[in-house]
Amino acid sequence: MVRLVLTAILLVVVTACGSIGLLPTSDLVQRAIALGLEQTQQKLSQQLDLDFQGFEIKRLSISEEQPLTIENLPAFHVKGSYDLIVKLPKRRLTQPKKTFDVYLQIQQEGKTWRLLIPEKGSKNTQLWRSYLVE
Repeated sequence: MVRLVLTAILLVVVTACGSIGLLPTSDLVQRAIALGLEQTQQKLSQQLDLDFQGFEIKRLSISEEQPLTIENLPAFHVKGSYDLIVKLPKRRLTQPKKTFDVYLQIQQEGKTWRLLIPEKGSKNTQLWRSYLVE
């Protein structure tokens, strides 16, 4: 009976932690990837004079979630793959099994997440660009 009660309590605690957003979800990871793709798409559109109509992310698969701390806040290094469909005016290009490697950081209040992109800094310092994931 005691074992059953302890198991139930542990299950409630684990479920509650996941539901308040302490771990990155597939939806969050997909939105972070989309944010990065939108920035790349805008640059390519300007440089190559292409008419992108948008993109879709399908079959997102997370293979690794590594917790870490970046600038004194909890973060996750998330890796995996997805299928990308790029929409052009007269056709759609599909790129299956594209890999992703993103850093996501939960903010201090615990309500929002940011996509972190590493930049080259000096030898002893790591710099990060940070974008709000909506």
